Amino acid sequence: MKAPSLVPVLSAVPVRTVSEMGLRELERIRLILRGGSVIDWRRMHFQTRDEVDRFLRLCQLDVSRPYDDAWGRTVLADAVEYLRKTFDYRVADAVAQPEELHDLFLFASGAKGLARYRRIACIVLKVMHVIQHIEGRDLIFRLAASEAELAEMVTEKVLGVAREMKEMGLPIVEFAHSIKTRDSLVTKLIAKKETVAAQVYDRTRFRVITRKREDLLPVLYFLTQRLFPFNFVVPGQTENSLLPFKGLLDENPHFEQFIPQLHLDRDFEDREDRTGNAFSGDSYRVLNFVVDLPLRMDPYLPPPESDTRPRKGRVTFALVEFQMADEETARRNELGDNAHESYKRRQKRRVLNRLSRGLVVPKRQG
Repeated sequence: MKAPSLVPVLSAVPVRTVSEMGLRELERIRLILRGGSVIDWRRMHFQTRDEVDRFLRLCQLDVSRPYDDAWGRTVLADAVEYLRKTFDYRVADAVAQPEELHDLFLFASGAKGLARYRRIACIVLKVMHVIQHIEGRDLIFRLAASEAELAEMVTEKVLGVAREMKEMGLPIVEFAHSIKTRDSLVTKLIAKKETVAAQVYDRTRFRVITRKREDLLPVLYFLTQRLFPFNFVVPGQTENSLLPFKGLLDENPHFEQFIPQLHLDRDFEDREDRTGNAFSGDSYRVLNFVVDLPLRMDPYLPPPESDTRPRKGRVTFALVEFQMADEETARRNELGDNAHESYKRRQKRRVLNRLSRGLVVPKRQG
């Protein structure tokens, strides 16, 4: 018999308007808009213990429970050992063995502890981020959970949040999901230069359409507060032809005051080598990004009190794609060269050319 779910409970959070957003929100949004990585950050932006606690719960860890706290400290110990052994780093005891795990995030934000703790706490958290992902991937290979069951867990979790958002009155016109068919997966893999199954990130996709373009940022940020942690965006897998960062700054002048404090300069995106989807129309506009959605796997694991596994992680990750646009943009995306049928036709042409290159292909009969 499966154990009950031990998903951490998240308290209600208000919708934050763009005018209420500051440096913290701007950095997190930018990370998603460009498909960046927190590994490149030099500080966190947490100010209170409650804020950190909510973030940990969003990561599916409730460290008020002994087994979740113990697991967090296991990952911390692994990160500290890695840094000491590999780089001979001197990790202060206050960072290596904090009174609470929350302290790490407050140290890394400069909100607590000595100033010299900030840098090493940041480095430790980056390594912990990587280790937790490795552990999550390893966990899923050891469990008797099928891909279909994972997809069902993802869908239930995401659509549950979608219902909450609509009940709260967020300006969402559509929040729908789809799962790629086997034929679609084969076509996409052949169309890609790298035909590796793991590189298909949009097996499970959610389409989020807002009423107006200005509604996109509040909805996006709310998702990072209620559904997935901002740092779990998959680096390099964002397609953003809808909300360029500089345009965001131009449309919201109050963000200008935070430019000197950003991790990256305001022109960074201009220097990045970005290529959009080769099969989309020239005027197609969308914000597409992929998230490692954390999932508690308690139903497939022994109860914590009788868990004899040497590594006692209980969280795995499922790759989920989000496609966002406003209603008017979504309408234009279905016209002419942007239409989905045109997209599929261009994709199939590429696939057929790759398959038939140098070969004689029989004509279709009848």
